Amino acid sequence: MRMAELSERSGVPTATIKYYLREGLLPRGHRVNATQAEYGEDHVRRLRLVRALIQVGRMPVTTAREVLAAVDDASLSQHERLGTAAWALPRPVPPRQADTGAGDAGDAAEAAAARREVTALLDGLGWQQAGPDSPPGQALTEAVAALTRLGYPCTATHLALFARAAERTAGAELDLLESFPDQEAQVEASVALTVLYEPVLLSLRRLAHVEESARRFGAEG
Repeated sequence: MRMAELSERSGVPTATIKYYLREGLLPRGHRVNATQAEYGEDHVRRLRLVRALIQVGRMPVTTAREVLAAVDDASLSQHERLGTAAWALPRPVPPRQADTGAGDAGDAAEAAAARREVTALLDGLGWQQAGPDSPPGQALTEAVAALTRLGYPCTATHLALFARAAERTAGAELDLLESFPDQEAQVEASVALTVLYEPVLLSLRRLAHVEESARRFGAEG
């Protein structure tokens, strides 16, 4: 197909496709003459992935390029390539210190305590692949510290209840991933699903809160 058809099939404007080509996010098409190239279904799939990374996942172009390079790197193990997207996603932002009333000394002490709880949590779960110094481990530590400042329970024992639910969710996601036909499709799907499923999971959690609250408190008054 020519670029105009590629744009129509993918929903990405022609000018944006040209930009992705210049930035190395999209492979060049097969050159048919000095001014035209042909593109295939791989280009359609890659364009949808790039759009998910940049528009939905809010990744900078340079980060998206690194993720896509890992997707295409056959020397990496499947586990390494599948984990690339999660490491590249923007980290959650915890409440600001001013919002929680923390000072420098108090903040440092709470951060250290939060890190101990996260370490104890991961050890208790037997999760050894990513420790508290990994990007998600650091994000969790910051969130735990912020919750602690506000007086909410965030011990390793308390967090383990949520971690086991997350473990079941991860299993369901990887079951879905394994339904894709080959390793390349699985890696590309892992990138897209990591980006796209987080808002799905958050929305489902909030819907579940509504249902559970109605069951517990709906009959009051």
